Amino acid sequence: MRQEGRRRGRDESEEERADRMWGELIQEVRVAQTGVQILFGFLLTVVFQPKYAGLAHTDHVIYIVTVVLGAAATGALIGPVSLHRLVAGRRVKPRAVRVASRMTLIGLFLLLATMTSSLLLILRVASHGGYVTWLVAFVVAWYLLCWYALPLWVRRTHTRSED
Repeated sequence: MRQEGRRRGRDESEEERADRMWGELIQEVRVAQTGVQILFGFLLTVVFQPKYAGLAHTDHVIYIVTVVLGAAATGALIGPVSLHRLVAGRRVKPRAVRVASRMTLIGLFLLLATMTSSLLLILRVASHGGYVTWLVAFVVAWYLLCWYALPLWVRRTHTRSED
């Protein structure tokens, strides 16, 4: 029999569920944070390379957009840590988990945009071929498939409905 204040599936209270989901979310964010911080660090060094001055105006614009996207992604993916620190002990963990989850999804979208513009810039500099756009489009499609389409498909096809 279902107890009041408990969810189906696991025998846990809302607070226990929030604790479990918070732990899972932080583990996921650690993976994304590491990647975005390394990428952002490398992006920051590009402007100091001798070849940067010789880039076309379009490439300078792509670089600036990429750095701003990287900074935004870094902020969104580090945000859940700050959120947790500032609300710890205030009995708002279920709400904090929902907010942190949204921040993480936004951060992943910004990471996708950062990686897309980084790839575009690198391929434009490395090769002036007309296939650069197609390569970038293929990689973006792959990211969308791996990061969004497959997870949403699994969620839709394998989520059990309430009786």
